[in-house]
Amino acid sequence: MTESKTPFRVVIIGSGVTGLVASNCLQIAGIDHVVLEKRDDVAPPEGASIGMYPHGARVLHQIGALKGVLAACTATDRWFYRGAEGEMLMNNGFFRHVEKNFGVGYILLERREFLQILYDSLPDKSYIKTGCGVKEVKHVGDQIQVTLHNGQVETGDIVLGCDGAHSTVRSVMWEHANKITPGLITSKEKANYRTDWKAVIGVAPQMPGLGVQDMTSVSDKGRTFIAFSQADRIYFFFIFRVDKPYTWPARPSSKDADRDALVESVADHPISDTLLFGELWKKRIRGELLYLEDGVYEHWHSGRIVLTGDAVHKFTPNMGFGGNCGIESTAVLCNHLNRLLREGKGRKPSQEQLTEIFELYQNRQVPRMKEISELCRLVTKVQAWETPYHKFVDTWVFPMQSDKELANQLTEIIRRGAKLDYVDDAGFGPGTVTWIDHESATVASGSPIASRLVRLVGAGAAILAVLQGVRFFTFASASVTS
Repeated sequence: MTESKTPFRVVIIGSGVTGLVASNCLQIAGIDHVVLEKRDDVAPPEGASIGMYPHGARVLHQIGALKGVLAACTATDRWFYRGAEGEMLMNNGFFRHVEKNFGVGYILLERREFLQILYDSLPDKSYIKTGCGVKEVKHVGDQIQVTLHNGQVETGDIVLGCDGAHSTVRSVMWEHANKITPGLITSKEKANYRTDWKAVIGVAPQMPGLGVQDMTSVSDKGRTFIAFSQADRIYFFFIFRVDKPYTWPARPSSKDADRDALVESVADHPISDTLLFGELWKKRIRGELLYLEDGVYEHWHSGRIVLTGDAVHKFTPNMGFGGNCGIESTAVLCNHLNRLLREGKGRKPSQEQLTEIFELYQNRQVPRMKEISELCRLVTKVQAWETPYHKFVDTWVFPMQSDKELANQLTEIIRRGAKLDYVDDAGFGPGTVTWIDHESATVASGSPIASRLVRLVGAGAAILAVLQGVRFFTFASASVTS
């Protein structure tokens, strides 16, 4: 620690979900910072929806944003699980059990509105600077400088990269890491983000057939349709296997012509007993084609640069964990930073001390994010019938699970979600399940949920193999008899 006349300062690059959450968390902790956003609007009309499980909602409660979120939407009620012809396979009360377990259910609203609520909840909005595209990030002595395209320079003690899956800050971090420790960031790690899926996403007005506060998922070979309904809106995702997988730095372009061709190919696809996707698309408010990266990076920091959210972990959207994980990782980092600065009593931490807390943050989150990534990838494959085994699990094994059991399996991920340790969470919930951090000072990093589902897929594969064996034996016996 060193004495300083200037306060410790964080330069946050990106004002998406994690950037705005970070500003809320840092303002509560009294930590100086600035948020640099290249766009002119913190809540642009892009994307579809964002969903919050109870662990994400708990942090929102702590920063004062949950009340606004709850006022803007209705918690998801039923889960309609449908087959390729739109036929009902399962009408599930999963979300009701999630709410019973934690006192708050699965919350879903338009992403744009969610960002606006995060911004409105800020105690002081002057920390946010829009129209500030970043040109350069570099270490200068015991500080770090960020040069903007307009020539202005922002100086801080650390840079927090909240600039998404195609993070510029991450590339700078990689370069710095390999300069300090040659070979640390390998080409293999850089390719950790894969693009195996693409999605047509959008927003449409409420339409009959998809419920009024419900989730609909429609499984098919190589594709999955997912929709969430609210009183006046439908948020939808039609997810497809890409013809050719991509890894970083390849970034396929999303052209309107490609989007329209994809939509045309599934226009007659049933998404309920009475509704075709083409009917929903025709009435859309907006819609776009996105390529979906997913993966978890091993290294989240170097020097005075640290990353969070989609810059280091990104998931397929089927399970709706992306925003929750970004909020959680941001809270964990802010916990470590707040603790370090309070222990320093006004003195600035050294590079060694910063590296230590960055390592604690990384070591806590990487295993957990990998566990969640494994779960999300598995569910995406199951719902898109990646193999006959996945289809069997999706259409036979999975619908046989009770809604309560499904909710209880997911509970093990949710209850391990971190909160801010310097803000009381009183008034959130409660439910029938105890949060892991209410039981012990040590928060477990792993969760058995993904391995349970892996075993579920394995069990389904074993059953299918037996059925195929019986079918072969019957056929062989008939052949011999004839």
